[in-house]
Amino acid sequence: MTFQPDLSVIVPFYNEEESIAAMHAAIVQAVEPLGVAFEMIFVDDGSRDRTLEVATGIARGDERVRVVRFRRNYGQTPAMAAGIAQARGRVLVTMDGDLQNDPRDIEHFLAKIDEGHDIVVGWRFNRQDKLISRKIPSKIANWLIGRVTGVPIKDNGCSLKAYRGELIKAIPLYSEMHRFIPAMASIAGPRIAEIKVRHHARQFGNSKYGLSRIYKVLLDLMVIKTVASFTARPLVWFAMLATPLILLGTATLGWALWRWAATDAGMSLPVAGTGVLLLASAFILVCGGILGELIYRSGDVRDQDFSRLTGTVWSNQPHG
Repeated sequence: MTFQPDLSVIVPFYNEEESIAAMHAAIVQAVEPLGVAFEMIFVDDGSRDRTLEVATGIARGDERVRVVRFRRNYGQTPAMAAGIAQARGRVLVTMDGDLQNDPRDIEHFLAKIDEGHDIVVGWRFNRQDKLISRKIPSKIANWLIGRVTGVPIKDNGCSLKAYRGELIKAIPLYSEMHRFIPAMASIAGPRIAEIKVRHHARQFGNSKYGLSRIYKVLLDLMVIKTVASFTARPLVWFAMLATPLILLGTATLGWALWRWAATDAGMSLPVAGTGVLLLASAFILVCGGILGELIYRSGDVRDQDFSRLTGTVWSNQPHG
C-alpha cells in the first residue's frame, strides 16, 4: 500500500552538508508529537559538496524522507517547484535548509490551515541577519511588493510557509517567484494568514543570498503585476500597448503620404518607413494578445515543469 501523508515538508538544500542532518532531526522532533502522517522532501539543488550523499543516507534510514536531485544549480524557486511536484501531502510546508527557520513553528502553521486558511506566511519579526545587506533591502522590497500587488505581507522573503496542496500545485513557479506566491494566488481569492515565526542565525556555511537578487525581484514584480492585472484578458493588455503605436504610426504614415501628394517635395522614405514600422509593431502586439487569449483559454499552462530536471528520487518506502 502506498504511503499517503497528510503533511509534506519541502526543504531545498545547496551546499548544506553540515546542516542537513540537524534539519532532519529538528523536523522529526517537531512534527512527530503532532500525530500527523508526514513526509520530508529534500531537494539537492546541484550541490558541490556532500549534501546529496548525506541526504540519501538519511533517506535510507528513514522511509519518510525522499531526495530529489538536480544535475546542476537552478536556484531556490525551481528547487521548491520540484519538491512541490513530488509532494503528496494535503498540506505542504516549505522552509530553508540552513537551520534559520525553526520546524517547531510548523505546529502553528497547521493550526491556521485547519482554521480554514489556504496560505500561511511566516514573519521573521526578530530576524537574525545583517542590517545593511539583508534587513533594510528586505523591508523596502516588502513595502514595494505590498504596494504593487495589493497583498500586504510583512515578510515575502520568508521561505517558511504552508499551503493547501491543491492550491500551490496549480501555481507556476519560475525565476524568483517563490516569494510572490501569495500575490500570485490572490487571483483565486485564497484566505491568507501571516504569523510570527522564530528565526535563528546561520550556524554553518555562507548565505546564498545577496544584493544582486534585487534586480531579479524587481523584474519578477513587474511580471506579477502584469499577470495579476491582465491574466484573464491578455488581449486587452496587448491592445493597450498597441494603441499608441497605431495612432503614432497612422499619423506618421499619413503625414508622409500627404507630403508626397500635396507638395512637390516627394515621398519622405525615412518618415514613411517609420510609420510602417510602428504599424507593424502594433500588429505584432495584437497578434501576441490573440495568441495569449488562445493559450489562456486552452487550460492550465506552466512555463516550466522543473520536475523533469530531476534525476533519481531516492526513497526507502515500499510501493504498493
